[in-house]
Amino acid sequence: MTDAQMGLVVATPAIIVMALLLYRMGVLQKGGVAAAVMMSLATAVLLFLEQ
Repeated sequence: MTDAQMGLVVATPAIIVMALLLYRMGVLQKGGVAAAVMMSLATAVLLFLEQ
């Protein structure tokens, strides 16, 4: 696993956890959380497979 792939493995869950925390604090709505999670997963999968 390359350094870039390791970074994706670490950063993607961090983005998802942050989105969930912001939702629980009332900062984000469900649509915003869903968009953040889906886009971070899509980006991670795309970049992970291209490496």
